[in-house]
Amino acid sequence: MHKKILAFALALVGAGASLAAQPLLSPAELKAQLGQPALRVIDIRDAHAFATKHIPGALNAPYGQWRGPASNPGELPPLPQLTALVRSLGLEAGTHAVVVSSGADATDFGAAARVYWTLKALGLKELSLLNGGEKAWADAGLPQDAAVAQVAPSSYQPQLDASLIAPRDEVARDIQQGSAVLVDARPKDFFEGQTRHVAAKVPGTLQGAVNVPYSQFFDGENSGVLQPEKVRAAAASEVDAGKPAVAFCNTGHWAATDWFALSEVAGRKNVKLYPGSMVDWTQAPGALPVANEPGRAKQLLIDAKFWAARTFN
Repeated sequence: MHKKILAFALALVGAGASLAAQPLLSPAELKAQLGQPALRVIDIRDAHAFATKHIPGALNAPYGQWRGPASNPGELPPLPQLTALVRSLGLEAGTHAVVVSSGADATDFGAAARVYWTLKALGLKELSLLNGGEKAWADAGLPQDAAVAQVAPSSYQPQLDASLIAPRDEVARDIQQGSAVLVDARPKDFFEGQTRHVAAKVPGTLQGAVNVPYSQFFDGENSGVLQPEKVRAAAASEVDAGKPAVAFCNTGHWAATDWFALSEVAGRKNVKLYPGSMVDWTQAPGALPVANEPGRAKQLLIDAKFWAARTFN
């Protein structure tokens, strides 16, 4: 009798485990799931690229729909806007949503990771990301078509999950109290204050931040395929596991890759994303402290380069 009860309990555990979607899917793993009623493949490429050819049954929701205004691209769009978007895709609590980007390079991976994070922040749990995106799918010789899939809108009501979102005031407290590891996902020249995002007011990084460039999780910048073994090595050696972590960059794009790597691949607990990142931080009313901020002469040189790029390119 006890053996039967134990077997039944183990079966329930196994069934519960099977409900959790695998965060990172290979093209072959996604191909095996196509056609399942609860599956939604969300292609975040632009409408033209999507219309040319895509994974059969995929729905198009271009990346720009998930982003903030040009003045602060990392800012989360208003909740009503995001609610309308997820409902239009037919997403429900039990839907398995798979995010697909172009897969062009390591930077493009951040787009898929940012949409994945947004969906999770909206309370959706059954989520995956196609490793290598559309490019990996095509390179594997898997089927594509140009058919437009239709889904019934859902009535899903998102609830923002504060455990995933680090707003500016919370980041300021983390800096003051030393209560979190601040993970700068940008290339070294941004971290050291040699350059800045065009919408940021000053170069530099957050005080006390560690630099974990997003690109180190790939086999070079031109690869859009994340390498889990590189993620786990970096997580073990560069990010203190004894504290919560907050990933940031310029606009919450590259940082989404670091968040995904630490939280979803390495399995770290208490990892947040600062959506607005350095653009939001430097635009705050009243100057907030910035580390590695260069002198005025260097900042004028950076400004001159931006001016030249706008004027002559």
